[in-house]
Amino acid sequence: MARLLLSIGAALLLTVGTVRAGPFEDAATAYGSGDYAAALKSFQSLAAQGDARAQFNLGLLYYHGHGVLQDYTLARQWYEKAAAQGDADAQFNLGLLYNLGHGVPQDYALARQWYEKAVAQNHAAAQFNLGLLYANGQGVRQDYALARQWYEKAAAQGYARAQYNLGHLYDNGQGVPQDYTTAGQWYEKAAAQGRANAQYTLGEMYAHGQGVPRDYARAREWYEKAAAQGYAQAQFNLGRLYANGQGVPQDYVLARQWYELAAAQGDAWAQNSLGKLYADGQGVPQDYVRAYMWYKIAVAHLTGDEQKNAVDGLNRVARGMASAQIAEAKRLAQQCQTQQFKGC
Repeated sequence: MARLLLSIGAALLLTVGTVRAGPFEDAATAYGSGDYAAALKSFQSLAAQGDARAQFNLGLLYYHGHGVLQDYTLARQWYEKAAAQGDADAQFNLGLLYNLGHGVPQDYALARQWYEKAVAQNHAAAQFNLGLLYANGQGVRQDYALARQWYEKAAAQGYARAQYNLGHLYDNGQGVPQDYTTAGQWYEKAAAQGRANAQYTLGEMYAHGQGVPRDYARAREWYEKAAAQGYAQAQFNLGRLYANGQGVPQDYVLARQWYELAAAQGDAWAQNSLGKLYADGQGVPQDYVRAYMWYKIAVAHLTGDEQKNAVDGLNRVARGMASAQIAEAKRLAQQCQTQQFKGC
């Protein structure tokens, strides 16, 4: 199977702000405990007095709809008041609004301008999002070298998303010479902070021997960390290790359990693999109806050779089924998809 590389999307970092002693501290405590009505009242009073932190947090309340009706326009207005006083978080969040088109027309150029104001104050998330703009060519000419420079600034502050994305650049030779060893080092920094995509990718590196000796046992360890966070691709790959006996004793029952977790999240490869287990009676009693069900679901979501394999599996089990069984399998497949793969 080809190595999976995750897409890199815009970050959503909406912070509460720095807490200090006094009325703002009380308001922030109320906010943190979910007492949004009390937080709203206190922030409004402080914001009217020109407190930039309160203005920023009023923006948060309106952005999330906490204690008020969600209103991106009012969120923007309060962010602008705080940003005009130099509040870096407000400047960053204004960048996000334009980046995502929340309450304003999507405008990458304005997003970049607001991010640049925040990075002038060494705001790590803004540094990261500037890197994303250059990596994706949004509002700027695509430039992986500049993306790398911004990621490095954020990564130096311990920003895990930037560490992962630096690994991704080295992994793919974008803006830098391809270097799996350096990629792995950046992935490890992000994985140590609990980033599931970095943990999964390290598992892939060990499974395929890229930048490290191939080691299925180490691959399993990294997959398990990501799978514990609900990362579907890691769950699928754990199932595959158990099905193939790679780095673990072969165990189709455990393979099925991991496939089921991934399949419940819509992972088509896991769904296809469940079809094969039921078709062959591996880890489960042989059951062509359930095999057909899983193959049919997988066929609808796979492409290329993987889809062809699922179609072949579907046709293979269909040859041993009565028409009533096929009709039941189709009904179950439709029901499973309607239920978004839960309880299948």
